[in-house]
Amino acid sequence: MAAMIVEKSEGRECKVVTSQDVAHAAGVSRSAVSRTFTKGGSVSEHTRRRVLAAARKLGYNPNAIARSLITQRSNMVGLVMADITNPFYARVLESFSEKLQSVGQHVLLFSIAKVHDIDQALPALLQYQVDGVIITSAVLSSAMAETCAKAGKPVILFNRYVRETITSAVCTDNVAAGREVANLLLDAGHYRCAFLAGTANTSTSNDRQRGFLDRLAERGALAPLVDRGDYCYEGGFAAAGRLFARADPPDAVFCANDVMAVGAMDQIRQVRGLRVPDDVSVIGFDGIAASGWPSYELTTMEQQIERMTSEAMEILMARIADPTLPPETRFVPARLVARASARLPQEMLAAVS
Repeated sequence: MAAMIVEKSEGRECKVVTSQDVAHAAGVSRSAVSRTFTKGGSVSEHTRRRVLAAARKLGYNPNAIARSLITQRSNMVGLVMADITNPFYARVLESFSEKLQSVGQHVLLFSIAKVHDIDQALPALLQYQVDGVIITSAVLSSAMAETCAKAGKPVILFNRYVRETITSAVCTDNVAAGREVANLLLDAGHYRCAFLAGTANTSTSNDRQRGFLDRLAERGALAPLVDRGDYCYEGGFAAAGRLFARADPPDAVFCANDVMAVGAMDQIRQVRGLRVPDDVSVIGFDGIAASGWPSYELTTMEQQIERMTSEAMEILMARIADPTLPPETRFVPARLVARASARLPQEMLAAVS
């Protein structure tokens, strides 16, 4: 297995150090060298020490790509992210990276444009012989999921799910979270609510909206106003501008993520001259670091990233070991983080005090 790049210096060519060179220096077979550098490889401790000593002396490093061709395992997991600029997904990337490295896996990051078709990006990722794929903030078609299954590559959707598919998923229970926000706002005395949706046709935004609107209707509240901010600051700022330009503006706004909520708060306070929460309550979703900044003190539904990534890892590693396992979808509850951007019901105020 070639390990060092050939370099030229002052007309001299440096010899590539191979596993055969190490085997010769250590007085062992080439297969013993390979087993020494293969996780779980069967080799005696005496042989291992001789191989490692020879490798250090010769400056040999094993070629992971060449080894993967032999073992059919790359020890790499492809992580596909379609919204890496969102602080929420930066935390998700950090969490997955730490957990994957702790089990001897490396991260191969594929960042795609929001409008990019994941089905077009995935074949290129599979060419790297990854052991599995985690897809965040995007979904793939049933046909591509079938292709991955036939290749023996487990795929886990994170923070997204698709009903009636062979793909496993881990997602926040967004419907329940939306219902909780509706109860919070109505119990605090709000009567005209609004919802700022994220990107169209995403299960996260749709489920948060569904839970929120259904609970408002069940409790006999006015039909809420709905606008779209596409999960970005500019979208939240613009959507709030449209809502508060109306003759019947809302007195509470629930945003499908924190980034939009920050944009909406800036529009409400800086452009419209309204007070938060005295005139308008604002609630976000995700629990990013900026939600706790003194400038915003945003009440939010926090996604439990560490628990979600742990559950996704559990599903992924089980399916890497046994690709025949059936798919499963797990829902993790969100946690309400109450801060100063929203009026609280009297019973909650009493509990806080």
